[in-house]
Amino acid sequence: MAETNLQEDDIELVRQFKNERTRNYALHLIIKKYEKKVYWHIRKILIDHDDTDDALQTTFIKVWENLNNFREDSKLYTWIYRIATNEALALLKKKRTKFFLPIVDVEAELSNKIDDSSQYSGTEIERKLQKALLKLPEKQRIVFNMKYYDDLKYEDISEILGTSVGALKASYHHAVKKIEKFLDID
Repeated sequence: MAETNLQEDDIELVRQFKNERTRNYALHLIIKKYEKKVYWHIRKILIDHDDTDDALQTTFIKVWENLNNFREDSKLYTWIYRIATNEALALLKKKRTKFFLPIVDVEAELSNKIDDSSQYSGTEIERKLQKALLKLPEKQRIVFNMKYYDDLKYEDISEILGTSVGALKASYHHAVKKIEKFLDID
């Protein structure tokens, strides 16, 4: 029932956005509704606050530019998450290319940001978990974050990443096993 109301609410927001007179107000409501969730989704990928802010801003610019063409064959939040995920991954790729860094060096840089970040206030176990996540392949890390932290259903993650539910379940399982090994959990 709650999900139905959520979707109806989003359908109304899209309808308001497509109306020229209420477009700005609708975007304001969409940002207010999703900004925090999308920020933390991106932050788990990029770690760095400034990079996250950049990707978040670009995400909502793309929402503004493309929401009129939203076909409504998916949920609004999965559509926004897909944009956010793509923006975060594009920023990581740009960073690797700009500095000619192999992925291991990017992981080390992000790991250092976890230790040095004044914005990251996690406990020692949370820091260790974040570092374990950085050791995962990109897709496994994103799937783990979406399932574990965002509590998204596999069907929604499938819409966001364009991957089958079976492949997502396998990715999540492998991620959990690797994290357990890294954290030395039996």
